Amino acid sequence: MNLESDYLIIEMAQETYKHEGILELESDEKLQDFEIAYTTQGHLTTAKDNVIWVIHALTGDANVQDWWGGLMGEDKFYDPAKYFIVCANLLGSCYGSTNPLSNHPETGETYYYDFPQLTTRDLSKSLDLLREHLGISQIHTLIGGSLGGQVALEWAYLLEAKVNNTVILASNAKTSAWTIGFNETQRMAIEADSTWGSKHPEAGKKGLEAARAMAMMSYRHPEDFALKQTDQVEKLDNFRIASYLRYQGQKLANRFNAFSYWVLSKTMDSHDLGRGRGGTAQALSQIQSKVLAIGVDRDLLFLKEESQFIAQHAQKGSFREIKSSYGHDAFLIEYGQLQYILSSFYLESNTL
Repeated sequence: MNLESDYLIIEMAQETYKHEGILELESDEKLQDFEIAYTTQGHLTTAKDNVIWVIHALTGDANVQDWWGGLMGEDKFYDPAKYFIVCANLLGSCYGSTNPLSNHPETGETYYYDFPQLTTRDLSKSLDLLREHLGISQIHTLIGGSLGGQVALEWAYLLEAKVNNTVILASNAKTSAWTIGFNETQRMAIEADSTWGSKHPEAGKKGLEAARAMAMMSYRHPEDFALKQTDQVEKLDNFRIASYLRYQGQKLANRFNAFSYWVLSKTMDSHDLGRGRGGTAQALSQIQSKVLAIGVDRDLLFLKEESQFIAQHAQKGSFREIKSSYGHDAFLIEYGQLQYILSSFYLESNTL
């Protein structure tokens, strides 16, 4: 893609970056000749100072308007008429980027269980290769939530002065034992599927359904379930919440796969900004951009105190709170609060 022109089409463009070479991973493994699917929308100014780079969560994709449409798009807060919006599908995910169901470039065989371990640091390095490929020297705002927030924080550290603003939603600087525990129980559900271990694209599918149901219990708050999933009639079985969780499990299993879920949940577990850098507080203090950490008051998965920790130790950090009965998923839903928080942040820093 040529980014040298003053104006590009506003329609979303979907492309694939093919990296010919080896990505050295933290695990000492290597990923060779990988691909990253990505989308762009809007126009790049002559000064190239209007890039908004979005990083998706665990099961998201590069089509940012599909899952963050209340924030990104025409006449929305991040309007492609004003900004050049980039979103890439993370390595390991099954929406166009190299993942466990891709073929190994040397053997021609599907990776399956031999796909290398990825960390959030590895993912940030791969995104930086894409940035260089696109000729983007400066990012106005780097923004991501949950796993996407973890990757964004790692990348902000790596980018140094190449990013002006970093917005981290419902995330943390180091994955807690609590969150790792949630992820491990989900992988145990996948392992319990009798098909897991076979070399087939749908291996672990029923286990993935159970894993997603478990995850929903951490993505939402008990108050949200009480409001929306409580039965209005007396019964002994077939409860509304049971049907809801089964539906959510089936819905994900029909669009995702257990291999990518396994790899990316392990990636989330690996997250530790301070690894080899003197600890999380020290690493946060080295981030040069302004950092806005947004927590959710009822988040059970990434506690708001973890967002506060980011703000307290980043040299230009600030914290804002979303108040919502949704829990963790509020960062994908509470657009009104998000727009207010982001507007205030940009006005205070004079970077809107």
